[in-house]
Amino acid sequence: MEISKDILIGDLLQIDMGVIPVLLEHGMGCVGCPSAQAESIEEAAFVHGIDPDELTAAINEYLADK
Repeated sequence: MEISKDILIGDLLQIDMGVIPVLLEHGMGCVGCPSAQAESIEEAAFVHGIDPDELTAAINEYLADK
């Protein structure tokens, strides 16, 4: 499975909770925040000053290695 930066954080976590360390490693400490559940990776990355393409690539690398 490959995800895009348009996926909501809440939907991503429903797919695989194992992505939490990937999100945290990239500075996205908001994974438990209720508002983050309704934000896309791109929106949340923007708020945290993170490159959404790099984050999405890291998540897809994690998913591919499973």
